[in-house]
Amino acid sequence: MGKNILVISFSLRKRSNSELLADSFMGGAKAAGHHVEKISIRDKRIDFCRGCLACQHTGRCVIGDDGNDIAGKMLAADVLVFATPIYYYEMSGQMKTMLDRANPLYFADYRFRDIYLLATAADEGGNAIEGALTGVKGWISCFEKARLAGTVYAGGVDQAGEIEKHPALEKAYQTGKEV
Repeated sequence: MGKNILVISFSLRKRSNSELLADSFMGGAKAAGHHVEKISIRDKRIDFCRGCLACQHTGRCVIGDDGNDIAGKMLAADVLVFATPIYYYEMSGQMKTMLDRANPLYFADYRFRDIYLLATAADEGGNAIEGALTGVKGWISCFEKARLAGTVYAGGVDQAGEIEKHPALEKAYQTGKEV
């Protein structure tokens, strides 16, 4: 039986490079027989965490927006995949906001074990992902049963769709297939 994989695309652009990278990962995961759901935050409302910590008592955020539904889907997934553009050598603000809003998962009986980071940047250098990687590893360290299972980085892509012939697409497909 396949795994339940949740892919969250954190780009606000349609047909963005990071979303196309996510789609390629999904293609590999589906080919391997997994159930895959993608959430694009493009049309979602996710407010900032207020730091009230009520979620630690209720298991749910007090803010009534799409962040609660996404956190609920994260809770039930076996595998989480975060696809983000790199902004100023860091994950997108949208991704950071959602990771903060996933605080109710900290005390929950979450299912996810493997987490993947897919990232794209205009900078061709491989170190452009380091800030995002540090942030994701910090978030994962709060979930003792979870681990960073892999990363796929596509550098040198800026304009939407520019990734179309980049070798990272094949790497993302193969990574998805090997989940």
